[in-house]
Amino acid sequence: MSAPIPIEDFFEDIIAKSMRGHHISISELREKTGVDDDILQRLIRGEFCDEPALIKVAKALHLDPQALTMSASRVWNPRPVSLEGVAQCNTPYRDMRVNAFLIWDPASKEGAAFDTGTDSSLLINKADDLGVTIRQIFLTHTHNDHIADLDRLKSACGDVPAFSNELEPWPGTGTFAEGKSFTIGSLTVATLTTSGHSPGGTTYSIEGLERPVAIVGDAMFAGSMGGGIVSFENAWKNNREKILTLPDETVLCPGHGPLTTVGEEKRNNPFFAAEFR
Repeated sequence: MSAPIPIEDFFEDIIAKSMRGHHISISELREKTGVDDDILQRLIRGEFCDEPALIKVAKALHLDPQALTMSASRVWNPRPVSLEGVAQCNTPYRDMRVNAFLIWDPASKEGAAFDTGTDSSLLINKADDLGVTIRQIFLTHTHNDHIADLDRLKSACGDVPAFSNELEPWPGTGTFAEGKSFTIGSLTVATLTTSGHSPGGTTYSIEGLERPVAIVGDAMFAGSMGGGIVSFENAWKNNREKILTLPDETVLCPGHGPLTTVGEEKRNNPFFAAEFR
């Protein structure tokens, strides 16, 4: 059995993303919280040295204090998810790791790949092992770690069609607008534009398996979210209104880190938990 995939973001990553997203400097955070500079610097570096100070930082950064404290304490991980029709392929990229996913209809064995990771052979081999035929490739967004092996994957699958959001087109792919529907055998795939981390970041909401599934790319991670590189405000809003309104049992398949669920994130994600308490 392979080792569990670790959480992508530690509490200091969450603090840094929120500071960038809300345009709050260290000096402004110090002024807002009244936290001693040494303690504040240690928290920002990832030292969980003072819980009352961390709670002040959370409130100043519009983060849920309880969820951020849990993150800093390393006491939370999403419960393991295993679902027929979903396979996670995790490959290295620089100093991190990136996910791609194989989704298939268990009855027909028709499947689709979502992103490629840095080595699509994992997807290809998984499909071969399961007797699944990859008919389509879907891109959540076009950052290099997610599409690095697209050409090889397309070639290995018989040059099947690949798709990207029209707000973030990629050469060699067909484009779609939000709301376009696809099928994978008997499964249905709805498209939601969850931009903010990238211009046309897309969540693919899939129905037809034992539980609903959403391939979210870098919009959201277990216990965190993408960096909001294009727009933190839009990223947060799209996550809140388009992903976290899906049923609680929906399995979330993020671009980095372990699988999670909508219910887990509503309870435990520092960026969003306050909205649901």
